[in-house]
Amino acid sequence: MAKDLFHNVVKTALQKEGWTVTNDPYEIRVGGVEMYIDLGAEKLFAAERGEQRIAVEVKSFVGASNISEFHTAHGQYLDYRYALEEIDPKRLLYLAVPAPTYREFFRLKFVQTAIQRSQLRLIIYEPKEESIVQWL
Repeated sequence: MAKDLFHNVVKTALQKEGWTVTNDPYEIRVGGVEMYIDLGAEKLFAAERGEQRIAVEVKSFVGASNISEFHTAHGQYLDYRYALEEIDPKRLLYLAVPAPTYREFFRLKFVQTAIQRSQLRLIIYEPKEESIVQWL
């Protein structure tokens, strides 16, 4: 299984924010299907909030067509979310996208509408700094 170009960038960025990467990749099996989400992580918060668990699908958007890559990422996200709802419903799923792609492509009206209608959670990361810019 090939890792995304910025897989380790996002992994490092999560660790910098205090997340413990528990799965690389996060393997799930549901309904006879095996899937691999790029990362699984957890973070312990103040006692009253407890532990939060996330799964992160990393995308680089370095191909020739952003809309084609968005179609693929969007479909994967929905499939992974449906699977997690069955086997790990408390784990939140995020799609990690590079900041330049977010600024130039993800703010387009059609893409924003798709994100809202599909309730995609996003992590915006800066590849050069290996940091997370924003959680949406």
